[in-house]
Amino acid sequence: MSETELKLGNLFTPEYIANPYPTYKIIREANPVFNMPDTDVWGTTRYEDCAQVLRSKSFGQDTDQRMRKDYGDNYLDQAVYASLSHMMLLADPPDHTRLRKLVVRAFDARNIESLRTRFRAIAASLVDKMIAEESGQGNLLQLFAHQLPVIVICEMLGIPEEDQVRFIEHRENAGRILDPTPIAPDELVGINKNVLADNAFFEALCDQRRKNPQDDLLTMLVQSETEDGKLSREELTANIFLLFGAGHETTVNLIGNGLLALYRNRDQLEKLRNNLDLMPNAIEELLRYDSSVQLTGRTALEDTEISGHKVPKGSSVITLVGAANRDPEKFEDPDTLNIERQKIRPMSFGGGIHMCLGAQLARIEAAEAFKELFTRLPDLELTNIENPNWRQTITLRGLVDLPATW
Repeated sequence: MSETELKLGNLFTPEYIANPYPTYKIIREANPVFNMPDTDVWGTTRYEDCAQVLRSKSFGQDTDQRMRKDYGDNYLDQAVYASLSHMMLLADPPDHTRLRKLVVRAFDARNIESLRTRFRAIAASLVDKMIAEESGQGNLLQLFAHQLPVIVICEMLGIPEEDQVRFIEHRENAGRILDPTPIAPDELVGINKNVLADNAFFEALCDQRRKNPQDDLLTMLVQSETEDGKLSREELTANIFLLFGAGHETTVNLIGNGLLALYRNRDQLEKLRNNLDLMPNAIEELLRYDSSVQLTGRTALEDTEISGHKVPKGSSVITLVGAANRDPEKFEDPDTLNIERQKIRPMSFGGGIHMCLGAQLARIEAAEAFKELFTRLPDLELTNIENPNWRQTITLRGLVDLPATW
C-alpha cells in the first residue's frame, strides 16, 4: 500500500464509496496499523486492534484538542461544531458518564423490547400505504426504511405528530459532519443553517415541556436540566439532536444496506424468507457484512502501542470498523454473506464506554421491518441492485434511494 493510497482524501472516490471492502483488504494485508504520511493520524483495520482502541482507557475523545487541530481555535463559532462539542458522543468522563446516565434507561434492552409491538404496528401502517399505491413501485428507502425509524425516535422523544413530517421529508447528508476530513466552506454554511434551525425547533419544544411535562424522553431530559449540575441548556439541545440523529440514521442504513445485501445474495434472502426464526442472527450478519458505521475516531490520551506500533500521546486514531468486520482472523470467509454464521459479534455499534446506546433499538426495528416486508410483500423486488446510488460519506454508509416494485 503506497503512501498516496493511505491519504484520507483518496477514500472519497466513486469506487471506494461504492465498495470500500477491497481497499480495506489491501490495507489490512499490507499495513494493518498505519500512520498516514506527514500526520499524527493513525488507522487500524484488524478486529482486535480496533477493539483495543475502542475499549482501552488509553484512548478517548479529547474533542477540544481534535477540533482545534482540525478547525482552528475559533471552531466554536461554527454552529455545527459548537453543537458537537456538547454531545456525549464526543465527551470523555466524567462528562460522558454524567450525560449517558441521563438517557441510558430509556434505551436499555428491556424497555426497547417492550416497544416491539409498537414498532411492528408502525411498519405495518407503512406497508399498508405501499400496498395502496396503485403503481406498485417507488423508493423503498423514502417510503419505508427512512420513515420507520424516524417515527419511532420521534415518538420516543415526544415530538408531536404534526411536526414529524419535517423529519420524514427532510434527510440531510449527516455523515459528512462525522467524516475525518474538513468540510468545505460552502457546505459548512448549509450545515450550520440546518443545525441552527433544528436547535431552534428543539429549544421551542423544550420550552413546551417545561410548561407542560409529558411521559416522554424529552420531558425526562428537560427535568434533568433543572437538577444542579446534571445538564446545561447547551447540552440539552445538543444531546436531543444527537439522540434524534443516532436514533434513526444507522437504522435507516441497516434496513437499506441489509435489503440490498439480501437481494444481491438470493440464496440468503430465500433462506430468511422461509425461516423468519433466523432473523436475530441475520441482523447480526447484515450489521457485519455492510455496516452503517464504517469508521470512528479516538485520541491517544497517553503514549501507547497498537500491535507493536508506538502511538504518541495526542495522536488521532481512526478505527476502520468496516474493515474489522471483514477481518479473516475473526470471521471465516468474511466476504460471504451467511445469515447462519455463529458468534458474529460485529463491531458496527462500536465498543467500550461509547458503545452505541441505540444498538438494541436498531436491531429490533430492523427485524420488524424485514418481517413485515417479507410477509406482506411476497413479490417485492429491488430494481437497481447492480449500481445503487450511495451517499457521499465515508463514515456513515448508506443509500440515497432504493427503487423497488411490489
